[in-house]
Amino acid sequence: MPHRSWTGRAAPRRGSRAANHDRRTHEGQTMTGARWPARPGAPALVLASASRTRAAMLRNAGLAFETVPAAIDEAAVKQRLRGDGASAERVAGTLAEMKAERVAGTIAAERPDALVLGADQVLDLDGALLDKPADRAAAAAHLQRLSGKRHRLVSAAALLRGGQRIWNCTDSASLVVRPLSARFIAAYLDAAGADALVSVGAYRLEGLGAPLFAA
Repeated sequence: MPHRSWTGRAAPRRGSRAANHDRRTHEGQTMTGARWPARPGAPALVLASASRTRAAMLRNAGLAFETVPAAIDEAAVKQRLRGDGASAERVAGTLAEMKAERVAGTIAAERPDALVLGADQVLDLDGALLDKPADRAAAAAHLQRLSGKRHRLVSAAALLRGGQRIWNCTDSASLVVRPLSARFIAAYLDAAGADALVSVGAYRLEGLGAPLFAA
């Protein structure tokens, strides 16, 4: 069963449904229009991530937002926290908040009142945290380790305003990968291409990764 913990209160949606989407890019940032127009005077929403999946989730929710990637050495942070005995939940939560803090500091002069959303996801396999694979060989090694086993995906998000955390949430899900042959892994990686390198498990559940899992 998934496990969730959260603090703070989510604001209700407001506004009427608009007919069209708008998307534009400037100064390395991406601004995405929404079906639900922002309330006049509402603070801007900034996603502290370059993740296509996280951006798609916000777009699908009808939210207007900008993306400003956070420059964080995730591997170094994970290593330090794990060395201190931190749980997967603490690692994900810390990284999510660090990303939001980094971007909030970057844009503070121009948009001190912006809502900054940081998020992170870690994969816990028998107590070991897997990093995003650096190349195809690493992705294949990840899938071989996951083959026939149960693992946990731990996701965390933190929302900051004025540099202060106003909401955070941690959620975990347990998944079982079916037994995978070397031939199947090779065929999957051929089809997935670069998408296999953007996730800690070398898969995207919302894409070609779904057949990897037991029913």
